[in-house]
Amino acid sequence: MSKVDILEVKKTILEDNDADAEVLRGELKEQKLCYLNLMSSPGSGKTTTLLSLLKAIDHRIEVGVMEADIDSDVDAKTIADAGYKSIQLHTGGMCHLDAEMSRQGMRGLGCDDLDLVILENVGNLVCPAEFDTGAVLNVVILSITEGDDKPLKYPLVFEQCDAVIINKIDALPVFDFDFDKARANIALRNDHATVFPISAKTTEGVDKLADWIVEKVQEWQGK
Repeated sequence: MSKVDILEVKKTILEDNDADAEVLRGELKEQKLCYLNLMSSPGSGKTTTLLSLLKAIDHRIEVGVMEADIDSDVDAKTIADAGYKSIQLHTGGMCHLDAEMSRQGMRGLGCDDLDLVILENVGNLVCPAEFDTGAVLNVVILSITEGDDKPLKYPLVFEQCDAVIINKIDALPVFDFDFDKARANIALRNDHATVFPISAKTTEGVDKLADWIVEKVQEWQGK
């Protein structure tokens, strides 16, 4: 019987991307440019959170936004209409961004005048977590409408994050969401993640999130 070579394609792709992501982080360090990867399920309030966050940051640092979607430019237009630098990234059917896509996006965005680039990743709790974007900070949004068990069902994205935003706390009276269970489930996956309960709609809690991000960016820049 003839011998057949087997190539673990996904493993090879992931390993190559991991190496490129480290190169990208080195490039960003030299540029003193921080990169934040924002992940969540569809409908969790990423764009609304971004708008509230940008307002709370209030130009203490200069921020640009990359909006990743399979199609459409609705989110990028929303950010641009609010007065912030943005670019829409179409992923060509893919449900994630990798390091080279991030690099291309930043090149298109133009980052010479920026301290921070925020990527609003494709709405998905699985694929985006598998591919290192080269981000310095990884943040995931968990909305209370999704339930407090999401960290148990989607472990990887919570294991990799630096912070968890629990969004839509203004709707707590309507939904059966247990904060203690949510925090325990997050800690089970990642006991180093900082948890920020917020309402992007009312802006409750957003100032603390903004302060944390500004501090992390300045640390990255060596200030």
